[in-house]
Amino acid sequence: MSVSALSPVRFLGSISGLLQVAFLLGLLLLLFQAGQFYLQRQWLLKVLQQFPSPPSHWFFGHWREFQMDKEIEHIVKWVEKYPKACPLWLGGSKARVHLYDPDYMKMILGRSDPKAHGSYRLVAPWIGYGLLLLNGQKWFQHRRMLTPAFHYDILKPYVGLMVESVKLMLDQWEKQPSPVEIFQHVSLMTLDTIMKCAFSHESSIQLDSRSSDQAEEGSPAGRRRAGEDQEQEALGFPGHPAICQEGCPGVPSPVPSLHWHCFRDHLDKMPYTTMCIKEALRIYPPVPNFSRELSKPVTFPDGRSLPEGITVVLSVYGLHHNPNVWPNPEVFDPTRFAPDATYHSHAFLPFSGGSRNCIGKQFAMNEMKVTVALTLLRFELLPDPARIPQPATRLVLKSKNGIHLRLRKLH
Repeated sequence: MSVSALSPVRFLGSISGLLQVAFLLGLLLLLFQAGQFYLQRQWLLKVLQQFPSPPSHWFFGHWREFQMDKEIEHIVKWVEKYPKACPLWLGGSKARVHLYDPDYMKMILGRSDPKAHGSYRLVAPWIGYGLLLLNGQKWFQHRRMLTPAFHYDILKPYVGLMVESVKLMLDQWEKQPSPVEIFQHVSLMTLDTIMKCAFSHESSIQLDSRSSDQAEEGSPAGRRRAGEDQEQEALGFPGHPAICQEGCPGVPSPVPSLHWHCFRDHLDKMPYTTMCIKEALRIYPPVPNFSRELSKPVTFPDGRSLPEGITVVLSVYGLHHNPNVWPNPEVFDPTRFAPDATYHSHAFLPFSGGSRNCIGKQFAMNEMKVTVALTLLRFELLPDPARIPQPATRLVLKSKNGIHLRLRKLH
């Protein structure tokens, strides 16, 4: 037999040998992964045996039943059955422990465990590594550098800029047919305020977002001045004294830029509005949860413990809807936050808590107070019964179908 006749046979034989080697390598890799899966699952089952949870699939965990758009429904059910903590199995060998109890939260927030990035890794290329994503000494340095910029007295002068942005938004609402989907409007107003306060942006993001024809319509300044006298009483609704009704002492009334000096100085004298805002933040916390990766073991007040390496999710939504912490948690009751009311210091965490609480929370509260005061002076707000908001958890809590309100102008 010639060499040329043997060549194809040898070639096929070498291919078959390579396939066999590849198959054996693949089989060994599969067995290795299966071994890792089994060992990790057994370890998790052992360390989490103190924390009961609903039945889960050995491979899929709770993933199939815990769909994103139904997460809130499951949280509410789990909080009622497991009021302190409950493991959520993301797969057969991955689990996170959700915490809903203020004493449990306190134990975690009093430590310096690093943030478990999770889905934040997806947005890192866009937002970079700032206060939100940093950990350790670098985070501490950034936080210490920025903290003075958010001091209460530093933020007061920004109230005038907030007023301008809110009034421009309300001017646009007057042109919209009712009901109005307000999410986009409020988002642009918030961005407008931040651009003016943080970057001294001269023009308005809200106006820039409209078409040139809309931008060239009648000046909003005239409409704002027309309602100036009524808007001076921005705090003059139930629970507040009327502010600047006669102008600031010693200052002529017609100077609109100084009316808001009075408004600014009374932001901390809005008890009923503050109570309503806090109760709304309790029912609908902006950030529904945040997570930490334990850098060392932790033992909770009831004696249960978790080892190093476990990821814990501090479920703010679960905490705020825990009936053992807040009686009738689905009922809107601002008196929960009355000046003489008492509640656990870690039972209300709309802006996170501990050393990593939101650095801009006072700025946000000021903006909400200004927005609520000016809006209620100009409009009566009613829900659209055909389109009730359906909250869903993403990186933040938002409505799946928008926020639609019926507006009735008061003046």
